[in-house]
Amino acid sequence: MDMKLELVVLPVTDVDRAKEFYEAAGFRPDVDHRAGDAFRVVQLTPPQSECSITIGVGLTQSTPGSVQGLHLVVTDIEQARAELVGRGVEVSEPFHFGAEGQTPGLHPGRESYGSFATFSDPYGNGWLLQEVKSRNPERE
Repeated sequence: MDMKLELVVLPVTDVDRAKEFYEAAGFRPDVDHRAGDAFRVVQLTPPQSECSITIGVGLTQSTPGSVQGLHLVVTDIEQARAELVGRGVEVSEPFHFGAEGQTPGLHPGRESYGSFATFSDPYGNGWLLQEVKSRNPERE
């Protein structure tokens, strides 16, 4: 049986501001539907992703900014970071994890799953860029 993660709901305060942020970051707008003042759903999809995010009104009771640790997998973290920064997104410098914990800079061997950078939307929902040059064969 196939099970694929399709959608993650992100709590935000201002749907239009959040939509502008994600579109500027390169997310594709898929749906913007209103059913009165109490319900609006906006679905956006990161480039080349099969999973989307949804922001809106009347979708969740969660506190804006409470979603943390969403991963965007990229094949070249330096290129992805530069593109997001060029689009106006504040992205951390790359880091990796070593014997001392989180350490500045790229993973020394640039191994898959080893280099990271972070950014947040205007409400504090947290994203992690993770460099994956090749997938773990067991995942395929």
